[in-house]
Amino acid sequence: MSRAPQPFDHAVRSDERLVLDAEAVRAWSARTAEALGRERAAIDAINVFPVADGDTGTNLYLTADAAHRAVEAVFAAPGATGDRAPDTADAVRAMAHGALLEARGNSGTILSQLLRGMAGVLAEGADGDHLARALATAAASARAAVAHPEEGTILTVAAAAATGCRDGGTLPDVARRAYDGARTALEATPGQLAVLGAAGVVDAGGQGLVAVLGALLETVTGTAPEALPPSPAPAPATAAAAESCGPGGEGPGYEVLYLLEAEDAAVELLKARLDALGDSLVVVGGDGLWNVHVHVDDAGAAVEAGIEAGRPHRIRVTHFAAAPAPEPHRADEAAAHARGERAHRAVVAVLPGEGLAGLCAEAGATTVQARPGEPPAGDDLLAAVRRAHAREVVLLPNDTDLRAAAATAAERARAEGIRVALIPTRAAVQGIAALAVHEPDRSFDEDVVAMTAAAGATRYAELAVAERQSFTSAGVCQAGDVLGLIEGDVAVIGQDLTDTARTVLDRMLQAGGELVTLVVADSAPPGLAATLETHVRRGYLAVDTVAYHAGEGAPPLLIGVE
Repeated sequence: MSRAPQPFDHAVRSDERLVLDAEAVRAWSARTAEALGRERAAIDAINVFPVADGDTGTNLYLTADAAHRAVEAVFAAPGATGDRAPDTADAVRAMAHGALLEARGNSGTILSQLLRGMAGVLAEGADGDHLARALATAAASARAAVAHPEEGTILTVAAAAATGCRDGGTLPDVARRAYDGARTALEATPGQLAVLGAAGVVDAGGQGLVAVLGALLETVTGTAPEALPPSPAPAPATAAAAESCGPGGEGPGYEVLYLLEAEDAAVELLKARLDALGDSLVVVGGDGLWNVHVHVDDAGAAVEAGIEAGRPHRIRVTHFAAAPAPEPHRADEAAAHARGERAHRAVVAVLPGEGLAGLCAEAGATTVQARPGEPPAGDDLLAAVRRAHAREVVLLPNDTDLRAAAATAAERARAEGIRVALIPTRAAVQGIAALAVHEPDRSFDEDVVAMTAAAGATRYAELAVAERQSFTSAGVCQAGDVLGLIEGDVAVIGQDLTDTARTVLDRMLQAGGELVTLVVADSAPPGLAATLETHVRRGYLAVDTVAYHAGEGAPPLLIGVE
């Protein structure tokens, strides 16, 4: 346990800061990363809640390091001098945004929300009174981001820091009282959370936050607070009990994190769904960008929920339990097929065009061909799942309109004892991306997560020819016009398919990309793929291109950007 905090001389010295300017924020972010790096191993060692996985210190350090790198990037930006030098608002927002993008684990995610809460207030003013308000806002927003807050955690320490300086004052005085309050609260955490008391340690996340506030105090006053004494290692029996998780244990087997681009309303629905799937749910962020953290047994379902809410990316999955027993090798799968036994795992994909279906069949998928005007029904999809003859099936509908039919087929297959994961792919190029990372030697959940991540990271477009005059989101089109649809909405109306394809590609690549996938049908102009590959190579030096032949029955051109 740490000793009680030492009293400070609250008179303001000449070397103390009265305003947290941009340079001070820069110094704070650097000291925070340095302090958490220094205390990383010690914090990891006392990590027994919510899961005794020994990584809280590491997660806090990685989150803080990302925040510091984001602040440095603001100062290193071209023209960031003179009248255009970063101000407090630039620096604190960069610090919060960097933490949000790279937040790790439960405590790192909460730290990112604390920084975000502070940034909103400090962008308006950077004196002591604003710091006091910032800490109060941070504590409230972090608590609101946690589905089921527990006392005796980093949330309790954050609230105590805010309470300690709620009356405001000079910047040094507020920083001192916030640190004092946090350190005192940290001492009390073993009496508030049973698992901490049994282990004889303080809360790991709370100790990390004390380090963050200590770095702030040192930045403002020029004097580092007295270091916390080393904490004892958790009692072995307690640590072993806390580590029980996953199948047959006391808690979920996987930690799932991802960034999510989504609207507020969709995020509220996502929270309810994830809360029903697992525990330790933390959703932080705002303004269309969120960081999602949850512990679940069904990692694929957690990512699938994110896809239904918006666009998840940077997906990370950690298995808490020991590695599972080796799964059957592909050679064993072939032998099982030959004996008429069920294969271990299969992929069922709905695909337009004979060529594309053949390509995916060669990659091992059971395919269902979608013909123009004849989408497959739920019975067709169920028949394909049965035809795959596997104990585990990944289902790729590759069409938004097939989601309901695919969900029905999946439920019926589950009732027959088949484990089915529905990845809600919305286009064939997303299905191709998912199939490209399919690895049957992985565990089912890990395979589904990897495939879901690949699909979710792929933006898609389609070129079609209008059959009649219509009103579209891009204006009125006439029969025979070429329509460029991006993510299902008409974005471009043109007269020439090749020119329209170039325009669609340029719009998609404005948001960045590493790989362009072109799926060309027989009805496309000759040489279309080569023309577009040249266009990408000349205009986007770091982007690779791959082309596939769809054959008959597919739209003239499908585009994927990963």
